[in-house]
Amino acid sequence: MGTTDTARTTRRNAEAEAGGFADLVSSPFRIDRDRIAASPYFARLSGVTQVVSTGGSGLLHNRLTHSLKVAQVARAIAERLGADGEASAVVGKLGGCDPDVAEAAALGHDLGHPPFGHLGEQVLDRIARRRYGLSDGFEGNAQTFRIVTTTEVGGPTPEGLNLTTATRAALLKYPWLRLHRPEPHPATMDEPPRGAAEGEEAGTGSAKFSAYVTELDDVHQARAPFSDLVEPWQQTVEASVMDLADDIAYAIHDLQDFHRIGVLQHASVATELGRWLAEPGAFAALSDETLREVHGRPGRSLESLRRRLHAKDAWIADDAVFAGAVARVQHQLVDGLLASPFDGSVEAEQAMATFSAGWTARLADGVIITPSPTTRSGHVTLRQPQWHEVQVLKFVHRQFVLQRPDFALHQRGQAALLTSLVDALDSWLGDRDEADRLPRKLHDLVALASNEYGRLVRESPELLVGATGERIEGADAVRGLARGRAVVDFVASLTDAQAATMLEAITGRGGQPWSDSFVL
Repeated sequence: MGTTDTARTTRRNAEAEAGGFADLVSSPFRIDRDRIAASPYFARLSGVTQVVSTGGSGLLHNRLTHSLKVAQVARAIAERLGADGEASAVVGKLGGCDPDVAEAAALGHDLGHPPFGHLGEQVLDRIARRRYGLSDGFEGNAQTFRIVTTTEVGGPTPEGLNLTTATRAALLKYPWLRLHRPEPHPATMDEPPRGAAEGEEAGTGSAKFSAYVTELDDVHQARAPFSDLVEPWQQTVEASVMDLADDIAYAIHDLQDFHRIGVLQHASVATELGRWLAEPGAFAALSDETLREVHGRPGRSLESLRRRLHAKDAWIADDAVFAGAVARVQHQLVDGLLASPFDGSVEAEQAMATFSAGWTARLADGVIITPSPTTRSGHVTLRQPQWHEVQVLKFVHRQFVLQRPDFALHQRGQAALLTSLVDALDSWLGDRDEADRLPRKLHDLVALASNEYGRLVRESPELLVGATGERIEGADAVRGLARGRAVVDFVASLTDAQAATMLEAITGRGGQPWSDSFVL
């Protein structure tokens, strides 16, 4: 094993290997993959929403089935890059791309997703910042990194999974903290990397990030072997492969889900795409103000997408290529898959499989390696046609599924559930008479967070700032941060059903004195 390979496997050591974990293979990267797959955090993803709760029907993707498909695509991309001599040479100069690392990162990339998916992520972030004063709030990618380095105890060491440096770096999809690191922060760049710009709420830092202040040392260790190979704000090649594979899987499989249950309707999608294709010049001539005023009319939303792509991704956006992407999606999705309602027949299932296989192959064939990418892209990206096609496919999902009023109603109920659960757990934590009867897992998370924030007070007090930027001082304030992080960690570790069942039990609405859906 060469010097670079040794650096990429750092964190695996003799003491850790003697810890009793029954690893079945000798490759350190395969061991990473197996440890993630054996984690209870991975198993719980079968009960975590991808877009809407599955309700046990088995008809919709959950976070587990999504992660498995992302891993499939990621490994295929990594193997293609390795088989291409020219691409392999470029990859080698950037730190390498091992298929096992790419697959492990893809399997683990959603470990931090809380109950109810992205909706749960938004709710817990607001609670973490506004209620508990945690300046780095909550973010699914950062929670994933916290799990594999800190809160998971299934590895051979007391904290984390003891993954190799390469795999931990590959999980850093957005390799910066919300506010503090690296310096200068990517958000200050003239053209910030994707996700680094400020979120919807002013003063809250980057919209996306992959670690909290409590895991800063782990970020430094994971990124150290790549410090002379990629920029501080750039993904490693393996992280870029995982990110792209996630995009590809998301663009295809969520559309299948909602066609399967009859939510994605042929007429509305056909009208939107067909109207824009009939007269793209007329839509382009509309002023931004007029476009906003008549946004609900067919074709207008697609025109808004075209303009957003030019505004955010001028490095690749092209009108002719965009039109070609719309035409391809219309032909294969609208005139193909959506032309016949899904009825569960063999013919319908075959059409679904053909659609999935065709698009996966089409997008995977468009993967390229770029030695010096724009700040808006990783080193592994798509050719121009496929890049535009992914944007159009994701647009269809966003416009005709996520924007539905009935979906919004469903999510408002989930948001209320999570907020009430946090309130109830926080109240329990504050009840001294009940301190000895706290869920053991919550008790352990409070102890862990208290140690972490105590260490920050001693070693890096400059990182302890509140949600509005004020310095956090005083034992009570620091205990408040630890308590907040522990409650958020606990709630984020539940499945959809566990969160609902626990709220029923803790508020007295449950009919049983205990439940087998979680371990107290």
